[in-house]
Amino acid sequence: MSSNQQFFNLSPGQHMMPQEERLETGKSRKKLTIGIPRETGFQENRIALVPEAVNLLVNNGHRVIYEAGAGTMAHFSDMEYAEAGAETVYDPAEAFIADIVLKVSPPSLAEVDYLGSRQTLISSLQLATLKEEYFRKLLNRKMTCIGFEYIKDKTKQFPLIRAMSEIAGNTAILIAAEYLSHPEYGKGRMLGGFAGISPSEVVILGAGTVGEFAARTALGMGATVKIFDNNIYKLRRLQNNLNTRVFTSILHPKVLLKSLKTTDVVIGAIHAPEGRTPCFVTEAMVKEMRPGSVIIDVSIDQGGCFETSQVTSHAKPVYKLHDVTHYCVPNIASRIPNTASYALSNFFTPILISIAEEGGVENFLKEDYGLRHGAYLFNGILVNKYISESFNLPFQDIDLLMAAF
Repeated sequence: MSSNQQFFNLSPGQHMMPQEERLETGKSRKKLTIGIPRETGFQENRIALVPEAVNLLVNNGHRVIYEAGAGTMAHFSDMEYAEAGAETVYDPAEAFIADIVLKVSPPSLAEVDYLGSRQTLISSLQLATLKEEYFRKLLNRKMTCIGFEYIKDKTKQFPLIRAMSEIAGNTAILIAAEYLSHPEYGKGRMLGGFAGISPSEVVILGAGTVGEFAARTALGMGATVKIFDNNIYKLRRLQNNLNTRVFTSILHPKVLLKSLKTTDVVIGAIHAPEGRTPCFVTEAMVKEMRPGSVIIDVSIDQGGCFETSQVTSHAKPVYKLHDVTHYCVPNIASRIPNTASYALSNFFTPILISIAEEGGVENFLKEDYGLRHGAYLFNGILVNKYISESFNLPFQDIDLLMAAF
């Protein structure tokens, strides 16, 4: 028997043939240029990268272009960024000349003029505030755009939304405590309670992340907490997360009104997946609340869940209506911009390093589902179906584009 015949007889059921050797090809690491323009959005005080993150990126061989004054509102000086290795520029257009432009609020129409083809913009999308003209102008720029509030993690959750919601939930209770004790807007009452004095009552509408962290803070201060939501699963999960029994109820008008009549603070934390937040508290119900009580409408970003809510600003955050104090400032996280900026920076820095390791944004989008989920433009092609349907713009599926890439 020949040697060839002996080889084929080694595996009678399946002939084995010699294969060519496959060598692993290393990915070409890319050095990035990252632009950090100053925020011009309404009440936006945060910055996407803090000085420590800039220093880490520069030490990894990347270039960071920082517009002077971009970190001022978040209490970071230009000197801190210069010492971290950033290149400081004074013309806004220069901060937009980068491989990746990193912003918190979406760029204005005037800022879009600074952008060009083959660039990547990472910012919030804030669909409710944008119009068709904005997207058509971006499409003409032939660039890639990623809305960071739509980026998912490995558990298919939205990590940045959760981080900002945790901050908003905690801060909402601290704001309520401030105004509840205020001599003009409150009734000189401490939020919480201690021995011999009945505790304050806090009603929370919504059992999501904002509601959970508002409840944690209120309970930690000694308040009595009642939580309303129409999702039984969320109510059960919240009780498990708090590891304590709290009052929970579906949003039944009669049950809610009964609680509103005795409460000191109401936190509106209803989140709508799309469009406007439903209005659960009517003006007639607000009239039944006790004088000096406080409403914090965190849902004002989506229109608010109180009929009496009107958008306010950080400069003039509250007003009284029916002797009830209303705090209706959008983007509560921007009230504490230093802390919120660290949360943003902790999210963006690993993504930027991974993009560089993968050889660029296009390679990383192909490999990472979570970042791909946040993309709404890819090389000038609209890849977000909701935007396409809302503004009647042509759409292509990003997964199909990535398969052909």
